[in-house]
Amino acid sequence: MPEVLVVLTNCPDDASAEALAALLIERRLAACVNVLAPCRSVYRWQDRIETATEVPLLIKTTPVRYVELEAAIRANHPYELPEIVAVPVMRGLPGYLDWVAAETAPQPDDEGAAPPLA
Repeated sequence: MPEVLVVLTNCPDDASAEALAALLIERRLAACVNVLAPCRSVYRWQDRIETATEVPLLIKTTPVRYVELEAAIRANHPYELPEIVAVPVMRGLPGYLDWVAAETAPQPDDEGAAPPLA
């Protein structure tokens, strides 16, 4: 059974969430990105309690692609310090996990990956 990760991040709005999801799929860094309904986040930032409406992303990938995925999120995320949390999938439908691994397998043309979004 291939190793699979679910990576969590939040974007400030639908447009940035959709753009990031498309980029990750285009570069084969993720097999699937779920763009969820907006949620309310409460957190401490620079000694102040903040609240924000955010759009959560659930990103399915593999450990082999994680370093590149994290770099792509950091390069294309509007936040100074984005949440990037990877959770290992302990069990899952074998066919689905195989599909995630196949969709995120490095391709021969990965050397010429597209530059970050503007």
